[in-house]
Amino acid sequence: MLRRVLLALVLSSSLVAAWQWLTWPDVAALAETNPTTTAFIDRHRRESGKRPDQTWVTYAGISPTLKHAVLVAEDIGFFSHRGFELEELRTAVRQSLETKRPLRGASTITQQLAKNLWLSPSRNPWRKAKEIQLTRQLERHLSKRRILELYLNVAQFGPDQFGAEAASRAFFGISATRLSERQAAQLAAGLSRPRSWNPSSDSRGYRHRVEVLRVRMRRSRWILKEL
Repeated sequence: MLRRVLLALVLSSSLVAAWQWLTWPDVAALAETNPTTTAFIDRHRRESGKRPDQTWVTYAGISPTLKHAVLVAEDIGFFSHRGFELEELRTAVRQSLETKRPLRGASTITQQLAKNLWLSPSRNPWRKAKEIQLTRQLERHLSKRRILELYLNVAQFGPDQFGAEAASRAFFGISATRLSERQAAQLAAGLSRPRSWNPSSDSRGYRHRVEVLRVRMRRSRWILKEL
């Protein structure tokens, strides 16, 4: 009986491993090829019944001001880490233990990109393990600017807007290359909750977040030389 159980476990593990190998994304291909869709866009389409707005633009086609705002909002150490911000993670864990609240987000832009492209919002250990491996591969095969370009084109900036260009045109009627400091901060401020925090929102918390980001942007102009 025990032998049969062990055999079944080995067989099921082998099947899972084979399925993962066959369906694992070709991360290196993203160095030259843009993804046609993402896990989060597909999820949005299933839930809403329609394909969201998205228009792909090159890295040069996105305002440096928006790149700056997004880095300040989501991952100010992006150009100096290798996919994981360990100090930020330690801080998040410490605050969670002190406040007895769930662990807050401490993901880098590379981690967020991996999740957006291929995974789900779930926090189960297996999904997290896949995120870690995919993050490592993104950092190994892609340049920092390419990772940031991909992120800015697939991240959700509004209820139905994915990518900087779609959001810029939907909320401001202009291309993503022409965004002002305030407009960039307005888009970046809603990345953590784009369905409710976006330029059409009158939330006091959202407006405060926008002003906080603008102050941070003025204090971190050194980032601009990396862009």
